[in-house]
Amino acid sequence: MSQPRAPASSVRIVGGRFRSRRVPFEPGPGLRPTPDRVRETLFNWLVPVVTGARCVDLYAGTGALGIEAVSRGASSSLLIESDRRRAGALTATCAQFDVDRLRVVHADALAWLDAAAPGSIDIAFVDPPFADRLHARTVERLASTCVLAPGAHVYIEYPLTGPAPDCPAGWRRHRSQHAGDVAYDLWITPPGDPA
Repeated sequence: MSQPRAPASSVRIVGGRFRSRRVPFEPGPGLRPTPDRVRETLFNWLVPVVTGARCVDLYAGTGALGIEAVSRGASSSLLIESDRRRAGALTATCAQFDVDRLRVVHADALAWLDAAAPGSIDIAFVDPPFADRLHARTVERLASTCVLAPGAHVYIEYPLTGPAPDCPAGWRRHRSQHAGDVAYDLWITPPGDPA
């Protein structure tokens, strides 16, 4: 009798309801999971705002950021993934967590932002494949489409050796850190009006 094939790799949820659960994924081009230590730091920063937040992981990949957010109390997390095969795998993975607060959308992140409702995002995770150089375009789209709620938090992960992404006027860099060859920032948009 043959055994089910184990996933090639996995990442661990580091905190909350799903702590220590593994998220399987198949390695592939451009897929670079956010390390445990970085996610731990990020979600420590987000402790005051993650409970009840509406989150979107714009370049979901493994889904670890969006799943971690729900594990820590987010009211919803949309995992946007442009690769059809990865999106299907993410859908199967999310079904194993048996919560209706996780949803996978197979779409291009920038196109999805164009159609999203204004003010509908409290926390956005921006961690595209580094080689695609989508950081600046994604931040511009987040600002120009007004999808962010007032005072929204935007996490941006980028190569330490490259330039830090510029953010729109009025956005405030709340925290910044680096680990290995990765830099990451948490920005807060203005409190009064959607960005």
